[in-house]
Amino acid sequence: MSLNFNKENYKSIPLKYHLLFWSCYFTFNIIRWGSYFDDYIYSLKSNLVEFPIHIVLVYINIYYFIPKFLVKKQYKTYILCLFLSLGLVYIIRTGLIYFLVTENIWPEASGNQKAFTFNHIVAVIIGELYVVALVTTIKLTVVWINQRKYVEELSKVNLQTELKFLRMQIQPHFFFNTLNSLYSLTLDKSDEAPEVVLKLSNIMEYVIYEAKENKVKLSKEVNLIQDYIDLQKIRHSNSVDIQLEIKGDLENAEIPPLVLLSFIENSFKHGKKDGDFYIHIYIKRKKDGAIFFSVENNYVCFTPEKKLNGVGNNNVKRRLDLLYGENYNLNIIKDKAKFKVELLILNQDELK
Repeated sequence: MSLNFNKENYKSIPLKYHLLFWSCYFTFNIIRWGSYFDDYIYSLKSNLVEFPIHIVLVYINIYYFIPKFLVKKQYKTYILCLFLSLGLVYIIRTGLIYFLVTENIWPEASGNQKAFTFNHIVAVIIGELYVVALVTTIKLTVVWINQRKYVEELSKVNLQTELKFLRMQIQPHFFFNTLNSLYSLTLDKSDEAPEVVLKLSNIMEYVIYEAKENKVKLSKEVNLIQDYIDLQKIRHSNSVDIQLEIKGDLENAEIPPLVLLSFIENSFKHGKKDGDFYIHIYIKRKKDGAIFFSVENNYVCFTPEKKLNGVGNNNVKRRLDLLYGENYNLNIIKDKAKFKVELLILNQDELK
C-alpha cells in the first residue's frame, strides 16, 4: 500500500497530541541530560534553544520534503534538501548555544571542543537525524493506520454497493419468471389464478421488505420457497413430483435472501417438460450450525454451461463469494438425465 500524503493525512493527528508529544520529549531530554551533566539548569537552557529547531526541521521534513520530493521519487533532491537543512540547522544551533547558553558548545565531549570541527558537525547532525527519524516514523505509522482503516471502510462500502446491485438484479429476474407463470394461467382462464395472485403478493412482500438485508432468517426463506413451490404446483397442475424435506432448527440460522430459491427456480425452468418431472429439495441445519441445501431434478437436452452462465446462478455465486469468501462449498453435479446442486454454508459463529 502506498502512503498518500494529502491534507487529510496532515491533519490526522490532532494538535493536542503534537503538544503532548513535544512536551513529554522535552521533559525527558531535560531530565536525561540534566542527570548526565548533573546540571539541570544547563540542560533546560540548551533544550530551550534546541527544541524549536528540532520542531521546525521535523515539520519541514514531514509536510514539505517528503510529499514534495520523496513521495514523487525525487530521492536525490530529497537527500540534498535534507542535508542542506541539517547544515543550516547546525550553524543556527551552534551559534545560539554559544551566545545564549555556553561557550563550551560540546560539553559532553572531553576537553573544551570548538565549533565547526568534523566530529562536532557529525555529532550534531546525527542528533538531528535521530529526532527527524523518530517523529517521521510516528507520522508514517499514523498515516499507514489511517489509510488502512480508509481502505477497509471503502471495501465495506463497495461490498454493500455490489450486494445491493446484485439483489436489485435478481429480484426483477425472479418476478419476471413468476409473472410468466401467472400469465400462462390467465391464458388458460384457470380458477386458480386468484390464488396465484395471493401467493405472488406474499412473495413480493418478502422481496420488497425482507430481501433488502444481506441475510435473513432461514425459516423465512423456507416459507418463501414453500409459497413458490405452491405456485409451481398450480402452474403444472400438480403433475410435478415436488418433495421438500427440512431438518434441524431453522430459527437461529441466517442466509442471503433468494439464494436457495434461485437454484430451485432454475430446476423448474430447465427441468424435464414431458412427464415424470421431479424436483427434490433438501434443507438441513446441522448440529454444528452449518446449513446444507440440495436440489435435484431430471432434465432433457440441457447443458450445465448454459445454466451456469445465466443471470441467476452467476448472481448467486457472486453473492456467496462476497458474503462467505471460502467458507462455503458449492457443487453442481450432472449426469445424462439428472442435475443436482449442493450448497454447504459453514457456521459463521463457529468460524469466529
